[in-house]
Amino acid sequence: MDLRPLHDRVLVKRLDAAEEVRGGIIIPDSAKEKPQQAMVEAVGNGKLLDNGERVALDVKAGDRILFGKYSGAEIKVEGQEYLILREDEILGVLE
Repeated sequence: MDLRPLHDRVLVKRLDAAEEVRGGIIIPDSAKEKPQQAMVEAVGNGKLLDNGERVALDVKAGDRILFGKYSGAEIKVEGQEYLILREDEILGVLE
């Protein structure tokens, strides 16, 4: 895939949440919440400041991150679902 996000945006792929069955109730896929963890696939060049300087991003490809429930824009590329987030929508990096 040749997709590079611009400026302070990050391209991520959601990580599958482990399915939990409690009390014998199986929740259908349509009713499950989407996971809020993702793997960073690609990052932009950084945020452009008013004075023309570019600030590098704190995350890099391969990082595992947490993001807000309603963050980003969902896209589909070559049959795969991705999410494009701004760096400030990322809540933290899992180490």
